[in-house]
Amino acid sequence: MKVIIIGCGRVGAGLAKALSIQNIDVSIIDNDPAAFALLGPAFKGKKLVGIGFDQKVLSDAGIEQADALAAVTTSDEANLVAARMAKVVYRVPRVTARVYEPEKAKIYRRMGIQTVSPVTLGIDRMTSLIINPQLVIERMIGAGQVRLVDVDITPQLNNHSVKETEVPGEVHVVAITRSGKTYLPNPATKFKTGDIAHLFVTAGSTNKVKRIFGE
Repeated sequence: MKVIIIGCGRVGAGLAKALSIQNIDVSIIDNDPAAFALLGPAFKGKKLVGIGFDQKVLSDAGIEQADALAAVTTSDEANLVAARMAKVVYRVPRVTARVYEPEKAKIYRRMGIQTVSPVTLGIDRMTSLIINPQLVIERMIGAGQVRLVDVDITPQLNNHSVKETEVPGEVHVVAITRSGKTYLPNPATKFKTGDIAHLFVTAGSTNKVKRIFGE
């Protein structure tokens, strides 16, 4: 697998190192040569100095063979241009971009580009910690319409079945972690005190989760 990363800040460098450790072929682009210091000496990927939407730089990075591209510079505009080029011109199968202004995420999605918004994630996470401290939101899916939520199983749900806690189309138990092991349950699976239930929850159903799981 070949991945191109545009932007070697903390996110870009961290992503590059995480992928490289998994033996993925990584090329990373930044217009500041000093930025590559964040990669550390163990990074084995390709480092290119230049603008992330410059066609020659992208060609040198191997975009024609790329399976994925992540645009994670500090500029929404630069990320949009680079991501659009990757998607439309080079037809890279998987393109994702960091976007600071949530409103701009709609533009990306219309072009089929997945986005990560630190602002939206931060707001949602802080809101959750303030209003629903017992519910741990692990991940937002899509534009936040669906969330992956972790809930601790309390004694009041001991021996209750998964089916009893689900709400069709709103709350779905996708996995259970028990004694350090995670597995996929069926509707008849019984919860045990101390379990962690991993749920898919629609954005408007948080209060139902609190009522069902006693949070």
